[in-house]
Amino acid sequence: MSPSNSRDRSVRRISALTVVDHLLAWCGLRDQVPWGSVRHGLGWPVGPVRAKRDGFTDRIRRVEHVRDPARAQRLLQAYEQMRCDAAADKVLDFDLLAGWQRTVLGIAAAPFRDGPAFAKGGRELYGLHANTPARFAECLADSRNHEVPVAARAARVYLDVCFFHPFADGNARSALLALAFVLGKDGVVLDEVGPIAQVQRPADDAEGALGFADLVVAMIEGTQRRLDRRAHAVPTD
Repeated sequence: MSPSNSRDRSVRRISALTVVDHLLAWCGLRDQVPWGSVRHGLGWPVGPVRAKRDGFTDRIRRVEHVRDPARAQRLLQAYEQMRCDAAADKVLDFDLLAGWQRTVLGIAAAPFRDGPAFAKGGRELYGLHANTPARFAECLADSRNHEVPVAARAARVYLDVCFFHPFADGNARSALLALAFVLGKDGVVLDEVGPIAQVQRPADDAEGALGFADLVVAMIEGTQRRLDRRAHAVPTD
């Protein structure tokens, strides 16, 4: 094979990679994920699971504050805003997300992005189509479908925000707030969010999506276990 033919094939391979729309990939497999099969299923947890130490605020103070104190303070403010909205039983929609995002970024407006977005060092492309905002709205509405276990709903909305990538900046923070909102409305406050915040899932991996939901289950289990341990601890003089 001549060098020119080899270069042509390489260019075609690169071009093929760059046109993959990972948002469409996510939309294509999202409803195929067996969300209802997560451990414990519906009706769990039984009753509230509210950590003594809020894992979200703890992470902001221990991790985010070291990186950027001003950014961390804005995220804390957005988290408190989210908690108030959850307590008020507000509906998770784009306007609610955008309100938190304005606080997260310290900006006056947080509209839906107006072009394609990239993440994971440019390895994933999320296209923008005529129906993208409407499809995102439908996905946010799914977070209220109580025929799906809460851990799966929270995990799914986190991935929805990641892969729809609705904002020009700060989508990972938006995804965490959305996850915490869905859990909070069902009385769940995790004492640890590090593994959730650190994990990266590809948009085209159905098994990985279900695995992420199982991770959220594990985080709820861990919070409940530590609460039970504290409740049964023998007081010391």
